[in-house]
Amino acid sequence: MGTTIVFANQKGGVGKTTSAVNIGAYLAEAGKRVLLIDFDPQGNLSSAVGADNEKPGIYEAITSEVPLPDVTQQTTVERLEVIASSINLTGANVELVDQEDRALYLKRAIATVKDEYDFVLVDCPPSLGILTLNGLVAADSVLIPLQCEYFAMEGLTQLLQSIKRVQSSLNPSLSIHGIFFTMYDSRTRLAQDVVQEVIGYFGKRVFRTIIPRNVRLSEAPSHGVPVHQYDAECVGARSYKKLSEEVLDRV
Repeated sequence: MGTTIVFANQKGGVGKTTSAVNIGAYLAEAGKRVLLIDFDPQGNLSSAVGADNEKPGIYEAITSEVPLPDVTQQTTVERLEVIASSINLTGANVELVDQEDRALYLKRAIATVKDEYDFVLVDCPPSLGILTLNGLVAADSVLIPLQCEYFAMEGLTQLLQSIKRVQSSLNPSLSIHGIFFTMYDSRTRLAQDVVQEVIGYFGKRVFRTIIPRNVRLSEAPSHGVPVHQYDAECVGARSYKKLSEEVLDRV
């Protein structure tokens, strides 16, 4: 039985997609079978692994009963598969809102393939709307990327309240897999302060590995490959490799 992990943060630009792609790639490199699900209408994860978002994807799978295996695409990484997103998914926000079981669509879809993968990683949109709710209900645990910036704690508090609400009603077994820092710049005092504050508050929930700002990391998606296939020796690649090992340790 695979583990479903959702990447969530209602703030945009915190490295959520980059993290889902690269953690997924390293888990696959470690011999695990991994399915990435792009659950964001912007489709950034899809393009970051070179998926074709003209083909049917996650929208079709959750709304029109197309089986998940029929919309799965292979990536450049062995054992790493992806289900693409497209702008169609924006429609799901409206279409699902009146459905009684609106929070269960993704969970039902994943249930049909969960046994075939060690990990299903879901990249949610930067909001706390119906799509992220579906992600949280479908997941076993949540990974929270946090940018080292002034309002980081504020956003985190809102997200944790949403997780609590989901735990108390729709998904009691949902756990927080961990919090990790992205886009860290050790030269700024603010970044150091944010790290200390979050560790002081959340302790062991915070992963030891911190993802630094790294040009190679931001270049890789435009080539449609994870960072280890673009530049395996860059500091971004080495950091994600270490973070992936920590993620595995906590499963």
